Amino acid sequence: MFLSGEDREGTGSAIGRRVFLAGMGAAAFALAFSHFDKRDEMSAEAAPAGPPKIVTIVEFSDAGSRKNAVNVAMIVKSDADWRKQLSADQFEITRRAGTERPYSGDNLDVHVKGVFRCICCDTALFDAATKFESGTGWPSFWAPIAKENVWETRDISFGIVRTEVSCRLCAAHLGHVFDDGPPLTGLRYCMNSLALRFAKAT
Repeated sequence: MFLSGEDREGTGSAIGRRVFLAGMGAAAFALAFSHFDKRDEMSAEAAPAGPPKIVTIVEFSDAGSRKNAVNVAMIVKSDADWRKQLSADQFEITRRAGTERPYSGDNLDVHVKGVFRCICCDTALFDAATKFESGTGWPSFWAPIAKENVWETRDISFGIVRTEVSCRLCAAHLGHVFDDGPPLTGLRYCMNSLALRFAKAT
């Protein structure tokens, strides 16, 4: 059986459209799967099978003085338990990787000595001395208080590549880090205010 030139052109166009649509569908699926895979990885890390995972974090006073590095079991709770502890907005941000509205957080204008701690587990995350005005509407820092206390992972949600920042001890979503910060590090840790508790130095 032979196809006429007109039939071949029509068939080719149909196949081309099918291939294109299939390709677009596969790309969308891969993007979505990659995002959920990353979130699943976080969940797996936060709730491993068997004994709790042991992580190393560094303890700090509210004045920012470094204490000891300690090995502790990662904090794992059910959603129901987190909801009892957190407000609805805090839960959506820290446990569901949400983002608060810019210029809405109480920690945005904090400019006194102290430490910003995880709202979920109270781990020290950022020293107020590293906070700077980024003009973005979210609390921004040029470095974490200790690299051991945060967890950075690749995030490709929304079709862009970013680096997500979470609490090492409880896997709470905090925000993202970008490479457009000021000297010394050139980094901007853009955090959700609702994910942080400010502890003023005494």
